[in-house]
Amino acid sequence: MQEAPNHSHDPEPRSPSGGQGKIIGIDLGTTNSLVATVESGIPYVMADSSGHRLTPSVVHFSAEGAVLVGDSARRLRAVDPLHTLFSVKRFIGRRHAELGEEETGLPFTIIPGANGWAEIECSGRRFRPAEVSAEVLKKLKSEAERTLGHSVERAVITVPAYFNDAQRQATKEAGELAGLIVERVLNEPTAAALAYGLNRMTEHSRIAVYDLGGGTFDLSILELHDGVFQVLSTHGNTRLGGDDLDAAIRGFLVEEILRAGGPDVMIDPLLAARVLDAAESAKIKLSTMTETEVLLPFLTPQFSFSRVVLRTEVEALCLPLISRTREHCLRALSDAKLAREDLQQVILVGGQTRMPLVRRFVSDLFGCAEFDEERGSVRLGTGFHRSTGPLLNTSQNPDEAVALGAAIQAEILSGGFKDLLLLDVTPLSLGIETFGGLMNVLVPRNTTIPVKAGEMFTNAVDQQSSMLIQVFQGERERVQDNWSLGSFELEFQKGPRGTARVGIQFEIDASGILHVLARDTKTGLEKRVDLRSAVDVDDHAVQRMVEESVDHAFEDLRSRRWIEAKLKALETREATQKGLVEFGVELDLVTVERIERAIAAVDAALGEEAEGGGIGPLEKLQAAQQDLDQATQALADLMMDALSAALLERRGLI
Repeated sequence: MQEAPNHSHDPEPRSPSGGQGKIIGIDLGTTNSLVATVESGIPYVMADSSGHRLTPSVVHFSAEGAVLVGDSARRLRAVDPLHTLFSVKRFIGRRHAELGEEETGLPFTIIPGANGWAEIECSGRRFRPAEVSAEVLKKLKSEAERTLGHSVERAVITVPAYFNDAQRQATKEAGELAGLIVERVLNEPTAAALAYGLNRMTEHSRIAVYDLGGGTFDLSILELHDGVFQVLSTHGNTRLGGDDLDAAIRGFLVEEILRAGGPDVMIDPLLAARVLDAAESAKIKLSTMTETEVLLPFLTPQFSFSRVVLRTEVEALCLPLISRTREHCLRALSDAKLAREDLQQVILVGGQTRMPLVRRFVSDLFGCAEFDEERGSVRLGTGFHRSTGPLLNTSQNPDEAVALGAAIQAEILSGGFKDLLLLDVTPLSLGIETFGGLMNVLVPRNTTIPVKAGEMFTNAVDQQSSMLIQVFQGERERVQDNWSLGSFELEFQKGPRGTARVGIQFEIDASGILHVLARDTKTGLEKRVDLRSAVDVDDHAVQRMVEESVDHAFEDLRSRRWIEAKLKALETREATQKGLVEFGVELDLVTVERIERAIAAVDAALGEEAEGGGIGPLEKLQAAQQDLDQATQALADLMMDALSAALLERRGLI
């Protein structure tokens, strides 16, 4: 419940607490995992403290019990392969008897566990795959909390579309072990389609999602119905992915090492892991280069290996594996009772689709036109041509698409995106002025319309009789930097602070007109105003506003943090002073003096605020606020006891 401000001449709603109930989106991948969220209507992948957006799905368990996750664990894969677990997604929710020989050929040991489920033996312990995956999710959760600045308890986690119930349940269990409430287990192709913005396509559009990740492959055919994607068919292989490509390249390097007079590295797990890392690195480099040098110094004290590897050599090694996806693609089309000409787009997901070989293969398989982008009715390519097949859409980062889609789904579940059937989008965020002159966004930028969004507000001062609703559009934290769309006032019955209940709702219709409704829920009194179009904004003005929001992002964030801390401090100081008047005689002199010193420290910090509503010493104010909270614990107990006694007395219980 939000509050109106504490000045009666200009009553505005009070800003929300923020962050509560945030749902994040997670792509729990075989090779890498990502966590994403939506801010101001824009989905983005959150980076870790080192600036990396991809977290390797690698966990190292030391003999002493220490656990490392991500890049630090990945670096140990070549040094301590027996205690470094990777590609665990291949085994989650599967029985040991289902695993093929090629899947269990890893440095660590896969064993049958309870009821035949696959388990992993490492560092003298047995781990279920869900437990290992939970360590990855814990790290993603921690990084999300660091970025957002508040705790995160809810998530959407993606899985391949062909995952069975046991695999889905095991994935959900991994999330719960990581301290997350898994709101939804989302199919990866659906997430990818959301990230590509394909919900904006025309009704009954059909899309193929070609997803080749680190350990799995699937091809899904989706059809758009009323803004919702229906999976018509899916086919895939849980034992085909980038790991297999890496293994093929490693096999080639092993032979080259032997041919050069080197050792058989497959005998030694440490050397085998080093060569595997070199193979993966070469594959990645050859997606953008035509050749690269593989250097493996001191495989033995007397032997070092060096060789230039060509892209054509790697493509010859990988083509037989990539060709194995053809059967699944054709089966998926057949099951959907479609021909490739019936598709409007083919989208690429998964890091392996960066390889030029994969893109050529998919383009040939589906008869895609030789262009990468479509803008309006203009198709971009090397020359004039007409499309002879579906669009090969490579507009999104294939590593991040699934995570971004998960974040969008999470925002939908949070109520942020009200309607997926996109007729248009809001070019800038829409909100109201809140206490302290901050912008409280109700409809974020790029929200699909038509849409409804609202919040409940209350009065911040005793006997307040009206609330001024001022509507703004823009991306800045303070309303003075945004554009005013209009304002109106709603009257309500006077009463004690916190007793009014005023609901404010924004509705943008299919024509882009913003309708604002404010209703006093106690009396039913309401006002409705129609403002100008929320989408008819000059493109240059939108670009300028967005650029300004980026340029001033840190400054605006500091302003918001200062204002929020200031409001909290003022509220605490007022409550403390009232409490001292009423209960001060029941406190000892030392406690009273400590409280008065803490209040003085808060006032001193507030007094250093720059003139004209500027920024003050945030850390000093926060420290003073913390001291005041600690000093008033005894006073707070007395006030709570009195409140409880009054409540019981009103109920006739005492």
